[in-house]
Amino acid sequence: MTDEGRLLAGRYRVGASIGRGGMSDVHIGTDSRLGRTVAIKLLKSSLAVDPAFRTRFRQEAQAAARMAHPTIVRVFDAGEETITEDDGTEAQIPFIIMEFVDGRLLKDIIKEGPIDSVEAVRIIDGVLTALEYSHRAGVVHRDIKPGNIMITKAGQVKVMDFGIARAISDSATTVAQTTAILGTASYFSPEQAKGESVDARTDLYSSGVVLFEMLTGRPPFRGDTPVAVAYQHVSEAPVKPSSVNPKVSPALDIVVLHALAKDRFDRYQSAVEFRNDVETAGAGHIPVHRPVDDVAAGLFGAPPEVESTSELALKQLAEDQTMARTQRRPPVIWIWAGIVSVVVIVIAVMFWALSLTPNNELPDSSRRVPVLVGFSYTDAQDALLELDLAATMAEESSDTVAKDEVIRTDPPSGTIAQPATVIKVYVSTGKELVEMPDTTKQPFSAAEPFLVDRGFVSGSVTTENSADVPEGVVIATSPDPREMTPVGTTVDFTVSTGQVTVPDVLGQALTAANSLLQASDLQLVPKLKPDYACDSVAGSPITKQSLPPGDAPQKSEITLTYCAG
Repeated sequence: MTDEGRLLAGRYRVGASIGRGGMSDVHIGTDSRLGRTVAIKLLKSSLAVDPAFRTRFRQEAQAAARMAHPTIVRVFDAGEETITEDDGTEAQIPFIIMEFVDGRLLKDIIKEGPIDSVEAVRIIDGVLTALEYSHRAGVVHRDIKPGNIMITKAGQVKVMDFGIARAISDSATTVAQTTAILGTASYFSPEQAKGESVDARTDLYSSGVVLFEMLTGRPPFRGDTPVAVAYQHVSEAPVKPSSVNPKVSPALDIVVLHALAKDRFDRYQSAVEFRNDVETAGAGHIPVHRPVDDVAAGLFGAPPEVESTSELALKQLAEDQTMARTQRRPPVIWIWAGIVSVVVIVIAVMFWALSLTPNNELPDSSRRVPVLVGFSYTDAQDALLELDLAATMAEESSDTVAKDEVIRTDPPSGTIAQPATVIKVYVSTGKELVEMPDTTKQPFSAAEPFLVDRGFVSGSVTTENSADVPEGVVIATSPDPREMTPVGTTVDFTVSTGQVTVPDVLGQALTAANSLLQASDLQLVPKLKPDYACDSVAGSPITKQSLPPGDAPQKSEITLTYCAG
């Protein structure tokens, strides 16, 4: 059964296919309510059979929809649609409504050969900017690869499918399913290949693989099967990109190999750190790597320590079941005394922690980003300058924040920042503008629901006489047709009564009265009747009219009696 032409959620019309993957198909589509072009991702109906997937899918789609950043493909909506298969059975199709991006997938660009180092640095910078934003929001992508990165016609980098990989992988029951769903193993981190927990550094490893592939035209590890590739991610060291493409600089070699470290504590600890080194290498300088500091350890825990020889020997001795114990166990009372002591210590520590008074004072070297929602950009800029913070403006539409007022900041308010940090201030351009549909010359009974279905609000209805517009048909709307107007605008209608206003022509000359009644704004049908009993007067004035002044149906006949004596 074809998906093209299907209507999802009563508003999204599925169009032609623009992409196909192992677990989903992507179509161009139309949001009939807002009149905008969208991208529609239809996941395989087999996924919806798993209740765990459906729950996780909704949660991750909601998390992805909250992320709004120029380098991230927006998620507008998500849900499930019930369809009837060819065999008559009903099935659920999970779908995602995304921002439509007019551009090319990075994987298609790489197929044409290695990318110039300057352009590769620019693209990975955009990817890392998106990951910096998502990691700050607590969202790990888990599936960074060229097939999830788009380059617009203007060169803008867009990363898509945030959170969807987690929804699928968390509900997959086998490694084979997970591998099939997430695509090839070429971009797996070692911890993913081993089935361990993942964090933000997993995305950074995959970004390193993408950078390697852009610079060389191929991924760092290749094999006959996904399992063989995954094994290489875990156990084999990657070659330098310059050994494949001599045009790659030694500085970029260092960055790529550092990003591809097997141990996550040995690779980049944040997208900011990775991006800074990429920019340094792109400028022709060798980046300087420092050991994992206390801050990184606080974020991800301390690096695992290697057991000493004596510790390993003691561990083996403790686990050796062939050796008999020669030492007596401690008395039971000692064990209980130890347990009670631990409990007392834990309670004392908890009491001490709860009794602490929070200290909201910041050190002189730090600043807290203020709440600027509702400010004008000028006022917001002044407020940031007082805190030694810089401001840069970005614009986006908002249904709730008035035009020229601040919607939000990046980093968000309350974030601790260093002096001279640049704060991106998002200023409202008002509600999203759409073109007002033309409903003139349509029956009001059809025009009103048509506009309401597209997000407009029905306003007042004014009746007006018209010589040529039938009764009940729309003469005009406010706003005017094809005018760019905010979504949710109230529309006022002017509707025809199907009547015209008959003027008083008594005493007017016959020729003038006849022309007036037949004019385009009246279009009445005069019937002339001579009156020979009156005294002859120049111009043959009208002595009687069959329709009195006032309203009359369109195209009405009116008898004019004129003086012909």
